[in-house]
Amino acid sequence: MEQARIDKWLWAARFFKTRTAATQAVLGGRAHVNGVRVKPSHEVYAGDTVEVATRSERRTVDVVAIADKRGPAAVAAALYVETPESVSAREQAALERRLAAPASLGFGGRPTKLARRRLDALRRAHRKSR
Repeated sequence: MEQARIDKWLWAARFFKTRTAATQAVLGGRAHVNGVRVKPSHEVYAGDTVEVATRSERRTVDVVAIADKRGPAAVAAALYVETPESVSAREQAALERRLAAPASLGFGGRPTKLARRRLDALRRAHRKSR
C-alpha cells in the first residue's frame, strides 16, 4: 500500500479512537499534512510530515508506513516517528501543566472519622459564638 486517506491513517495510527473522530479532527483543522490544512480525503504517503492536535497535545510526526486498517498498538506505533522537537515540546508542556496545578486541589477526598469529628466540633463552636 503506497497511500491512504489522512482520516483513515490517523485512525489506523491510533491518534483517534474512531474514524469519525479522525474525520472531524481533519475537518476542524487539527491535522495538517506538510504544513497545509487538508480535507479528510487527502492522500498521505510515506515521508510526509503530519501535525496532529489532540486535546491539549500537539504532535508532529513523520509518516514511515501506510495503513488504512486499524491493527494492534505495536503495528500502529510503527507507522510513524515523532520528531525530536515535538517530543521535547510535549514534555515541556507536561512539566508546565504539572507545576501550574493549584496546591489547593489536594483535599484527599472524604474525611476520616477523626477529621469529621473535628469539623463537627468547629461547626458547633461557630454556631455557639453567633
